[in-house]
Amino acid sequence: MMDAETSWRIIAEQRLLIAGLLEPLSDAEWDTPSLCAGWRIRDVAAHLALAADPPGTTAMLAAAVRGRGSFHRINHDTAVAYAGRPVERIVAVLRDNAYSRRLPAVTNYRNIVPDILVHAQDMAIPLGREHPAPVDAARSAADHVWRMGWPFWARRRLRGIRLVATDTDWSAGAGDRVDGPIGALLLLLTGRTTAALPRLTGPGTARLRPAARIT
Repeated sequence: MMDAETSWRIIAEQRLLIAGLLEPLSDAEWDTPSLCAGWRIRDVAAHLALAADPPGTTAMLAAAVRGRGSFHRINHDTAVAYAGRPVERIVAVLRDNAYSRRLPAVTNYRNIVPDILVHAQDMAIPLGREHPAPVDAARSAADHVWRMGWPFWARRRLRGIRLVATDTDWSAGAGDRVDGPIGALLLLLTGRTTAALPRLTGPGTARLRPAARIT
């Protein structure tokens, strides 16, 4: 598990790299569907920008009322609202707040590391861009997701499967083996099964089915 300082360094680096990924996109690319069902590239980018530029308490309470208390609906609707601003502003927020340690009260840096690594792929893969996750950071993120339960429930979804990374010392679970790079395993752990499968091998892949992609 990465310590706090290393985690914040990874978060800052990823915010800057994602800003660089997004900056040259065309209008059509900004509106491309991401790996998250119902989320465009601009919505995912807005979600990441919101982590360092969270709405105030009043705005969050209003969003909770509109979303009828559903975390996923609140998350989606807040991101979509933020995504309505100029795309240049979204890029600027990511870049200007790269080193900010401000976060919404409901989360912490341990959650933000997998969040930013996975959402980077949610945008990069549909756009056909290369954006490899740092191996050490992806390993730490995979550990965290495996342990955390909600909202991914990785241990429950992947019961009967043993996951083994091919590019670092990481494994989890028991049963039919699935091998792959830690970045692909992180996508699998967070429900991006279809995106992960082309990079996975082993008898356990036959047991994998596309799962609901959780943001």
